[in-house]
Amino acid sequence: MPGACSLRVMVFKAIFFDAAGTLIKTTRPVGESYARVAQRFGMEVLPGQLTERFRRCFASSPPLAFPGAQPDRIQEWERQWWKDLVRRIFEPYGRFDGFEDYFSELFEYFSRADSWSLYPEIKETLVALRERDLILAVISNFDSRLFGILEGLGIAPCFDSIVISSHAGRAKPAREIFHRALETHRLKAEEAMHIGDSPDKDAAGASAAGLTGVLLDRSGRSASDNVPRLQNLKAIFSLLDRAG
Repeated sequence: MPGACSLRVMVFKAIFFDAAGTLIKTTRPVGESYARVAQRFGMEVLPGQLTERFRRCFASSPPLAFPGAQPDRIQEWERQWWKDLVRRIFEPYGRFDGFEDYFSELFEYFSRADSWSLYPEIKETLVALRERDLILAVISNFDSRLFGILEGLGIAPCFDSIVISSHAGRAKPAREIFHRALETHRLKAEEAMHIGDSPDKDAAGASAAGLTGVLLDRSGRSASDNVPRLQNLKAIFSLLDRAG
């Protein structure tokens, strides 16, 4: 159900979605995947330790965005961004002689659709939203691999556009990435809703850009009450009906 925050009475023309943590999730915990692959290259680290290292290093990394980058070099920069992150994750564990080969396999692993899965309600919700003639789009702090992942999971055709930070040159919560999606569809900010699992990057970021930011709080543990909140994506329909 929506959170306690009131929703502006208006008709929305578009719904924008975050990707990881909102539409898709890894098929197993990140730390477990990192540990399994590392073991094959002679590095033994507990999955729980790698999960915590990933969380901390990811949070302190620069945005996955490359302002002014030449289009033909973006994938090179994406790969280097992730390589730098993964190298920092393993810094406390000593020498990692097989790191180059390890990283190549890990990067390829997370490009595969079978390394990801949809949350249970996603397909039916997207189909139902399409039946309402809404514009649907993705705005994600992700890299070029997302296009193939969404295609492989069968939901890419549901979206009119997919905007990723590495191509947009700015990452959420920067308002520019939200405005890029708006401009693509010739929309005013107040005509679009953005849903994501991050209170700061999604809900607050979208709201600051003039959209209606909505927090997807699957755990029900978020303390954020200043934006509408959903515990399941299917609850969007009651939110839309109240707004309209």
